[in-house]
Amino acid sequence: MKIYTALQIGEYHQNYCEDYLFVGEIGSDKVLCAVMDGCTMATDSYFVATLVGKLLRKIAKQRIYKEFYDSELANISIENDLKSIIKELFEELNISKNYLMLEKKELMTTLILLLINKKKQKGVVLVVGDGLVNINGKITEFDQENTPDYLGFHLDKDFENWYNSQKQKIFFEEIHDLSIATDGIFMFSENKKDLTDSIDPIHFLLIDKNHEENEEMLSLKLKKLEMQFGIKPTDDLALIRIIC
Repeated sequence: MKIYTALQIGEYHQNYCEDYLFVGEIGSDKVLCAVMDGCTMATDSYFVATLVGKLLRKIAKQRIYKEFYDSELANISIENDLKSIIKELFEELNISKNYLMLEKKELMTTLILLLINKKKQKGVVLVVGDGLVNINGKITEFDQENTPDYLGFHLDKDFENWYNSQKQKIFFEEIHDLSIATDGIFMFSENKKDLTDSIDPIHFLLIDKNHEENEEMLSLKLKKLEMQFGIKPTDDLALIRIIC
């Protein structure tokens, strides 16, 4: 299994990249991946996107130790595993919110969470907000028409009710070629007018396997899109791709 990542500030952003990503082992045979997109119109949204990534890293590390002492954790269903991770994330975010006295507009980030069990060849993706998911060549776009859902809207709600209401969830049973991306993947535009070649950046980044042997595959592809085809993402982009 090869995991590729790319994080790039958008052409229209000057100070901070408001997207963030996380990849980590979460117990034996399990991998947790996530991309976050902070709301540009919120306050310091780069912070909460990064905070969610750091909290997921903490949760993943703790789960490794928990599984060492409780072997049953390795055998729970992918659905229950996902729910448990999200619940821990909500709890950690609420602790951070209270400790730092953060306001709702400082907690506005989308989240795409990918959890896979390599041994069982199963996985699930949960999308809170918008973005893109590719499962073995089937691309699903989540577009909430510039009014995406954000985690910060729900931290004071009953978790069980919130989780049970989530509809943007995909289960799958084979792992060949998976990708998750923030909505920057939709925002490519020309930055050079004198180039005549054209290309579909989504297909190039998520389906095409050129440079698969290079761990920097996605970064190389982004450079090629810019230099050869004259296009760059105008919005920040966080992208993770897994090829087996």
